[in-house]
Amino acid sequence: MSNTKFSNFKSEDGNTGPDLVGITSFTSPYYFVPPSGTTADRPSNPVPGMLRFNTDIGRLEVWRNDHWATILGESPNLDGGARGLFGGGKNPSASQNTIDYVTISTTGNALDFGDLVAPRTHISSSSSSTRGIWAGGYFPAGGDRNIIHYVTIASTGNAQDFGDLSQARYSLGGCSSNTRGVFGGGYMNPPLTQVNTIDYITISSIGNAQDFGDLTQIKAGVGACSSSTRGVFGGGYTPTVTNTIDYITISTTGNASDFGDLSQARAFSGGCSNSTRGVFSGGWTPSFGNNTNTIDFITIASTGNASDFGDLTRTANQPAACSSATRGVFGGGTDTDNTIDYVTILTTGNAVDFGDLTQGRRNLAACSNGHGGL
Repeated sequence: MSNTKFSNFKSEDGNTGPDLVGITSFTSPYYFVPPSGTTADRPSNPVPGMLRFNTDIGRLEVWRNDHWATILGESPNLDGGARGLFGGGKNPSASQNTIDYVTISTTGNALDFGDLVAPRTHISSSSSSTRGIWAGGYFPAGGDRNIIHYVTIASTGNAQDFGDLSQARYSLGGCSSNTRGVFGGGYMNPPLTQVNTIDYITISSIGNAQDFGDLTQIKAGVGACSSSTRGVFGGGYTPTVTNTIDYITISTTGNASDFGDLSQARAFSGGCSNSTRGVFSGGWTPSFGNNTNTIDFITIASTGNASDFGDLTRTANQPAACSSATRGVFGGGTDTDNTIDYVTILTTGNAVDFGDLTQGRRNLAACSNGHGGL
């Protein structure tokens, strides 16, 4: 190996610095500035260990052989672990505005967090490390179905109005990075029709959603998850049940692309992820006696068909799903089901009982301050 020499350095005060010859180390009480750029500016042939600052997401990232891994600038942990929030849903009596919370690293029953702005079922959710978002939803007695609500995850209390979706709709899928929330698909009613619309918001500022692009199909009942760069939407109702998985690059805008297929065609599954693996749980399928307990997984940075992960402890229609870096948690799934299950995301196997929601309900949505998009 040949030596390399760098010379003519200047120090901060303008004085001449030392020449650097061969293998050299340095220390400083100050700082260094790594290379920076957008997601689109990433090197085409990175080497393992390459470090850069991503200006789109405001974080350092490192190339880990097969994907860019985000280096968190602050911990999303709270009370010993990431916090998961479950909002809205329907039980036999009516749509609900309840928000529950759990500490994902523990087990036990959920606690009351507060209330949504209004009762909603078939609602969608996304989050940053500080804010939880719920968007759209269905309320049989009428009222706005384009409303977006938000809470501060580290506190407790009632949600506040954030803005509106570009279309009033329900049964849409939600995912996010630490800066953007993205919502895809859904039903418009009236008339009862599916759409392929994708909206996005900037989570740190309030305001109305903007158009992002379109899913590859017109569909509702979409499960969703994300890494810090990629959003993934799985399954749905077109009005036939589909197994199609779409993906987008969250920091850009544009139409979704085909990712692969779920292991079985189904709608209303719950999606969550860590930074590398996405998990889709439960859902409705006419081929398997309506509700299913199937759990699939994908590698988010690649494309391809989902693989079998294991089973929920019960069958569930649109269980609410949220996650930390290690665990996926799934709550509710029928009008009377208050069950919460969990899995370890990087393994495979059947879900284990976590505890109970404060009330049984289905078609709710969950978010966390520790998911794979942060």
